[in-house]
Amino acid sequence: MKMKKISIAVLVLFHSTLFAQTTVQRDPEIEQMVKEVSADSIQSYIKSLVAFGTRNTLSTQKDPKRGIGAARNWILSRFNQFAKNSGGRLTAIIDTTTYAPDGKRVDTAINLGNVVATLKGTDPNDKRIFLVSGHMDNMRTSVMDRTGDAPGANDDGSGTAAVMECARIMSGHSFPATIIFITVAGEEQGLLGATFMANKAKKENWNIEAVLNNDIMGSNNSSETNIIDNTRIRVFSEGLPAYELDKNGKMIRQLGLENDGKARQLARYVKEVGERYVDNLNVVMVYRNDRFLRGGDHTPYVENGFAAVRITEMNENYYHQHQNVRKENGIQYGDLMEFMDFEYLRKNTAMNLCNLANLAKGPSMPQEVKVDVKNLTNYTILNWKQSASGKTKGYYVLVRETTSPTWQKKIFTADTNIKLPYSKDNYFFAVQSVSENGNESLPVVPAVGR
Repeated sequence: MKMKKISIAVLVLFHSTLFAQTTVQRDPEIEQMVKEVSADSIQSYIKSLVAFGTRNTLSTQKDPKRGIGAARNWILSRFNQFAKNSGGRLTAIIDTTTYAPDGKRVDTAINLGNVVATLKGTDPNDKRIFLVSGHMDNMRTSVMDRTGDAPGANDDGSGTAAVMECARIMSGHSFPATIIFITVAGEEQGLLGATFMANKAKKENWNIEAVLNNDIMGSNNSSETNIIDNTRIRVFSEGLPAYELDKNGKMIRQLGLENDGKARQLARYVKEVGERYVDNLNVVMVYRNDRFLRGGDHTPYVENGFAAVRITEMNENYYHQHQNVRKENGIQYGDLMEFMDFEYLRKNTAMNLCNLANLAKGPSMPQEVKVDVKNLTNYTILNWKQSASGKTKGYYVLVRETTSPTWQKKIFTADTNIKLPYSKDNYFFAVQSVSENGNESLPVVPAVGR
């Protein structure tokens, strides 16, 4: 009898511990936008993109129904349609440059064009920009084949469609900060469109705080291993910064911040916010700038000092990317729509949307965040200055052990300083601003102060 009572008590204790979860707080406006993301809408975009036959960057720009020129004109027309619901805040252009032959993947001069839709922020004092990207171009087995059919449904019709769906829904809402929706060309030719955009942003001192690059995100099954999974999405982020590492390397090593660069902080943010708003989706952080020995359109941004990550499906199928459409040995090759999972792509699109919305609705990051090192103690004192823009309810102080991939504690304060009973030796810290509706800024890791 006693044994039974003890067993029940242990069971109850285990049960209560297991389900003692923190209540998830969702911004109602963002929650509604997430519900509006439509698998049917996304599928219709990809169907139209595939119908252009090929979107190779070297393909024709004169045919109204086929090639990269027709595709980018159609994307522009869709952005302009969305703009009608924006009260004049959404504007779209094709941003072009002449790209000369480079002896690599471009053998003739081309008019390189990105389709850029800008949703202007409502706060004139808020200069922040958040950017979501996909590449409209695609390729067959040979990247130089500009005439043969190449569906490009997933690579990167999926990322392009996600950007368009985000623009469709978000254009009907207002945000203090500016959001840019961009579909670039030239990715398969060597990240040409993204490089043009990132270099322009750097030269003109754009205040880009985050770039979400979406590339191959709409299929749920892998080749060779035959793994099927539509509940996980990968986010890749660089560790050591590609920008000015020579200047910052000593401090990074001294403070042990190899895992706390801007891109890695953005990846943590994407995971937390994405899982907050999108059910049945696990955002998996991968500690690499990109897949093994491969590259993507976020790279030119990180090379220019911006926080940028790559979002990609969990299990890539190499039979369906960079392949001529054909059947060999019973295997269907080619990037065809039939291999897409549009419910999976809906969730991945919603994950982008909620992150963009939460960032653009939130206040700007706290300024001059410092950790006091005047005395060596087992307490940690942090102080900072208030955000430059946005309505701030207060601040979250984030705490995690040095070996933890994600933040473990989130402590709210309305002050601009805090004293914590956690040793600087054993924990990492960061501070983020938070609005009345719970929209957080990106975290800021403290610098050394006295």
